[in-house]
Amino acid sequence: MARRIFDLGRPDRFVAGTVGEPGSRTFFLQARRGGTLVSVVLEKVQVQVLAERMALLLGEVARRGIRVPEALAPGDEDSAPLEEPLVEAFRVGTMTLAWDGASDEILVEARAQVEEDEEDEEEDATADEEDEEEDEEEDEIPDDDPEGPDLVRVRLTPVRARAFAERALRTVAAGRPPCPLCGQPLDPRGHLCPRRNGYVH
Repeated sequence: MARRIFDLGRPDRFVAGTVGEPGSRTFFLQARRGGTLVSVVLEKVQVQVLAERMALLLGEVARRGIRVPEALAPGDEDSAPLEEPLVEAFRVGTMTLAWDGASDEILVEARAQVEEDEEDEEEDATADEEDEEEDEEEDEIPDDDPEGPDLVRVRLTPVRARAFAERALRTVAAGRPPCPLCGQPLDPRGHLCPRRNGYVH
């Protein structure tokens, strides 16, 4: 199957959203530009890390003098549901985030998961963030490589990036509430809390 690269430039919409009930939600990144709609599946933690790192990146560029909104105007927020048809293009393996100083935009890339990604996830579970960032740079694959993984690429202005990050963090937080004792998500069918010696509550 030929490699697919979805380069949407500055999309009309770029959001994180979910399908399903808390505890069994599927997380999506969705980008639309004109009549092109691309949806990819990823893990909850990937959404959270992307949003947190995007917020940190915005803070860093603001310290360097780039104009970054501290709060969104009402018209900048996007609370609408994911668009239909919701067709999974691929499952995300790795993501990259970078600042383009020439255009004052954040570049986001999401690459499809391949078998090597699954092995790397296990090996890198204990690696620190610095090592992970170096790995991403070393594994960069040019667009003209037909053997590379499928890819979604978007560019976001600081306002759009702030809107994405805030919605993504709200989406992550809207899942099952944490147990006040152990911090693990509460299961509506009964939670076995290790802090209560396994008693259900």
